[in-house]
Amino acid sequence: MPRERMSAMIAALVRYATPPSSLAGRLSVQSLLFAAGEGAFLAGSAVFFKFVVGLTLAEVGLGLTIAAVASFCVAVPMGKLVDRFGPKRMWSLSATVQSALFLAWPFVDSFPEYVALAVAMEVAGTLGGTAHGAYVIDVLPPAERVESRAYMYSALNVGFSLGAFLSGGAIAFGTDVLRWSPVLTAVLFVVNAAAILRLPDATHDVRGPEPRAKPEGIPAIRNRSWIAVTFFTGVLWTNQVLLHTVIPLWLVAETDAPRVLVAVLFATNTVMCIVLPRLTSRGIHDVDTALRAVRISTCFFVLTCLITLATHETVGWVTIAMFFLGHVVLTVAELFLSASGWTFEAELMDPRRRGDYQGVSELGNTLGRFWAPAVYGLLAMHWGAFGWLTIAAIVTVAAVGLHSAAHSGRRFLERNVPADVLADARVGGPHTEEVATAGPPSIVEPEAPLPESTGDLHR
Repeated sequence: MPRERMSAMIAALVRYATPPSSLAGRLSVQSLLFAAGEGAFLAGSAVFFKFVVGLTLAEVGLGLTIAAVASFCVAVPMGKLVDRFGPKRMWSLSATVQSALFLAWPFVDSFPEYVALAVAMEVAGTLGGTAHGAYVIDVLPPAERVESRAYMYSALNVGFSLGAFLSGGAIAFGTDVLRWSPVLTAVLFVVNAAAILRLPDATHDVRGPEPRAKPEGIPAIRNRSWIAVTFFTGVLWTNQVLLHTVIPLWLVAETDAPRVLVAVLFATNTVMCIVLPRLTSRGIHDVDTALRAVRISTCFFVLTCLITLATHETVGWVTIAMFFLGHVVLTVAELFLSASGWTFEAELMDPRRRGDYQGVSELGNTLGRFWAPAVYGLLAMHWGAFGWLTIAAIVTVAAVGLHSAAHSGRRFLERNVPADVLADARVGGPHTEEVATAGPPSIVEPEAPLPESTGDLHR
């Protein structure tokens, strides 16, 4: 009996680790390639900018801010490009352009050159992020979207971990090796660009004999409900500001916990984000279940604030245990919020204008979170208990607002999008595990048949 249980457990683990479908596996390879390349550069970027380019911390921060503003300004036009030319082509183009830009980093040696390249990278990355989001929603059958996105999220975290490991090796070998480390990222992005083109065409990629026309439907920028959804979602995503900035600073400045604990906490977050996304995404398939996930995420976010606040009064191993618990709780908040966001993207976008909606979502998300590092830092580090309770209140209000905006967004689509288009784009089939046969991902797999259409889309 113990042997049978062990076999059953191993079989269950294998099923859990297997892609929900062959297409999900191939998309996960893309996520891994992108994250490995991006992580290989970003993890060591602070050292690269200081010792290779010769910048000060203030110059690096100013350049990143300018690049972020540029990304914000081009978000909507990039969404229109994706709708005009097709998400897969724009996704591959973005990866190709970014590969060429990474090759320029070893030759940058001044602040103006750094700013110019950082802005170009952000603009190309905005195109890639918008195209990727539109392609994934377009190409995956509705019943598979959330679980497949969860599997891709796991692959993304594996890729970032591999990239960070490679970056650490480059730093260890000194400045001369670090200078040429972007070449590895460029190679990975070129491979990724080629692999993207071998994926099946999504509905928006199919070209007819007639000239392409402007997509039907009301532009996303006029859908105030969608802007509100993305804004409130951005506020809830400020959990990452706690994770990466505020809690580490609080640990070092306000508690007796050892500083090495920060690395352990990040490792815990990474492992959980690799292992648990599929588990936390189960049962989330429409607006109502996504809002339930938002409520769960918000409760865990608030609980993190209370736990972290309590560490100000604890000592020794109790403090360490409390930080560990708080990080676990915050990661659970992140995972449930991710699953809800994938569902909102699928259920609250006009299927005919997915690139446009992805571009506008960049605006809303940015507005929802750009202020958080400064505000949360001030609240936590200078206002103490009242500050942490204020952070908890902010995310609670955002969750309430998101509920209202999501219901309003659903009514907006029902009024302005043909019923047959919405019906085809929403989940209506059996669960992923009943539909898709899993298979190992391959970046050289030949063109697969076009998945079931997500709607009657016209160009």
